[in-house]
Amino acid sequence: MTDGAHRVHGLAGKEVAPTWPPLGDAELHLLLRAWPQLHGPVTILWHSPRPFSVSARVRCGSDEVFVKRHPLRVRDAMTLGEEQAFIAHLRSHGLPAPEVLLAADGRGAIEQDGFVYEIHALAAGEDRYRDCPSWTPLTDLEDAHAAGRMLARLHNAAEDFAAPPRAAWLLVARDEVLRAADPLAAIAAMAPMRPALADFLRQRDWRSALAPIVERQQRIQPLLAQQRRLWTHNDWHASNLFWRGDALSAVLDFGLAAPTFALYDLATAIERNAIAWLQLERGAQAVHVATARALIDGYSQLRALDAAQCRLLAELLPIVHVDFALSEIEYFHGVTASSADAELAWHTFLLGHAAWFDGAPGRMLFEAIAAIT
Repeated sequence: MTDGAHRVHGLAGKEVAPTWPPLGDAELHLLLRAWPQLHGPVTILWHSPRPFSVSARVRCGSDEVFVKRHPLRVRDAMTLGEEQAFIAHLRSHGLPAPEVLLAADGRGAIEQDGFVYEIHALAAGEDRYRDCPSWTPLTDLEDAHAAGRMLARLHNAAEDFAAPPRAAWLLVARDEVLRAADPLAAIAAMAPMRPALADFLRQRDWRSALAPIVERQQRIQPLLAQQRRLWTHNDWHASNLFWRGDALSAVLDFGLAAPTFALYDLATAIERNAIAWLQLERGAQAVHVATARALIDGYSQLRALDAAQCRLLAELLPIVHVDFALSEIEYFHGVTASSADAELAWHTFLLGHAAWFDGAPGRMLFEAIAAIT
């Protein structure tokens, strides 16, 4: 199911062959019959290197759009509709998210031959970071400040979005384990709904492996349980943002979005943008404290944070990824059947990211954020 020419970002930072075949001309011609407003010769202008879904910038006559395809085992029209409803709500509140184009019958997603497709209008502005893997630090402090401010705008716009929790588990950044009074019991209780994850965990002493994470979580669990539910983006990396000069002009990719809480999203933004996860051998140079501070400063302009919130934000950093890491493991073990990627998600992402904060570079970032007043 791969194409020899197209490459995508791998988990270890290297380009790899894609799991899913890139979009093709014949496939698009068949698909676009459902969107008669898009007519004329079809040309694929660019294939995205993002690995979990397949997407491309496509010219249809005089129009250009962004086409995304997901395997039905990961998303279907209903679960894509959850993301699209959030996007529509944010757009109605002035957030610059590209419009989801509706098919002739009013649907925002079409299922066809084992996949589901959606089409977005092009984002406005410059795709400045489109070739950067998700774990690439954002070193431009003006961009980091603008990104933090826009994240606060998103949270303000999401305040009155009251959709229920997502039906999707795969590749969604939820927070059920993170908030749970007993995280290990919460994971065990998910087994009937998530058999692939249960099967992976059954093959190892996962309770002992997760004990350090649980210890961290238990110190702040009462505070986490009190956090107000809010639909959040959950993948706030520079590569999901468009720019015009020094201003942020568009927000992309709501695939990980779910109801969590505001500090969860801000902690994820710091984790994504302020740590060079692919270059940890650089020690303290892998930590970009100024980027983290710029994100927080920009955010605080619209949603002020007090000292207690900054302390909780710091405490979140080692564990905010837990629910999403479990969903990645489930995806690799149950959908792509890649044991190497599942093990990498387990050891390097789930366990490794948390353990990194026990070392001097991680403590440096922790203390810099915890000390904000």
